[in-house]
Amino acid sequence: MTLDVRRPLRPNDPDRPAREGELASLVTTGSGRRRRLTPGLVVRWLLLLLATVAFAYPLVWLVSASLKPKAQVFDNRLVPETVQWSNFVTVWDAGPVLQWLMNSGLVSLMAAATVTLSSALVAFGFAYFRFRLRGALFGLVLATMMLPGAVTMIPVYLIWNRLGFVDTQVPLWAGNLFGSAFYIFLMRQFFLGVPRELFEAARIDGCSNLGLFRRIALPLCRPALIIVFIFELQASWSDLMKPLIYLQTEEYYTMPRGLKQIVDSFALSGQYNWEIAMAATLVATVPMIIVFAFGQRYFLEGLATQAKQG
Repeated sequence: MTLDVRRPLRPNDPDRPAREGELASLVTTGSGRRRRLTPGLVVRWLLLLLATVAFAYPLVWLVSASLKPKAQVFDNRLVPETVQWSNFVTVWDAGPVLQWLMNSGLVSLMAAATVTLSSALVAFGFAYFRFRLRGALFGLVLATMMLPGAVTMIPVYLIWNRLGFVDTQVPLWAGNLFGSAFYIFLMRQFFLGVPRELFEAARIDGCSNLGLFRRIALPLCRPALIIVFIFELQASWSDLMKPLIYLQTEEYYTMPRGLKQIVDSFALSGQYNWEIAMAATLVATVPMIIVFAFGQRYFLEGLATQAKQG
């Protein structure tokens, strides 16, 4: 006998026990469809749970270690046996942490804004305009991703040194004015998904090329812009190599560079106060966690858009 699960249950329904068992074995999905709780679904949820634990464990361990005394940092207890809030006070006394955080925020915002705008302009050009050697030029742009950063490190440093920008924060973000090959590729795919008829209609109404980019392409590809902005914000925030190369004055340090100085000062004194280093690392990590918490819906929206285009 096939039971109609859409018919409401009534107290005097003769099929009530069977229908209750049928309903209990179903799982309602977000799309409104129903499917049975199968072993495969259970295994999938278990794998997702294991992945969640694997990704969340380092953060939980970091929070725990930042609250422990020195002797208990590496005891692998997720719940500290002794909570020592003074670790964070020591961090603020170890250096101008607030200044370093502000420097990191300014550099990261400048780097993210410049690379998002410049990469979007180049990506729109490759997606909209038809010209000779377009494919070859785009392939050349992608080929730059094959170059390791160590290959261009010294030439780029010599350029900034000749321009007089060493020991300033300019080299930490100004290079993004020329775009990024990976971000150009990412946003070009979004721009290709925009119906060309929209651009042609706007062209008939007298819209300029820059107007097409600003009024049609950017609003319709907002998820891609936000994804690129957040990616570069995180990359610039956590970058240590460039501050090590270009910054010499403590006043200009970013948070990763300042964190290294704190750890080095402990090493020079012969006392490795890892609880202080963990507390400083947590202070540097929290802003990016907040950014990703607010930006996660745009990641999902971007994935959904790409899936529809595919």
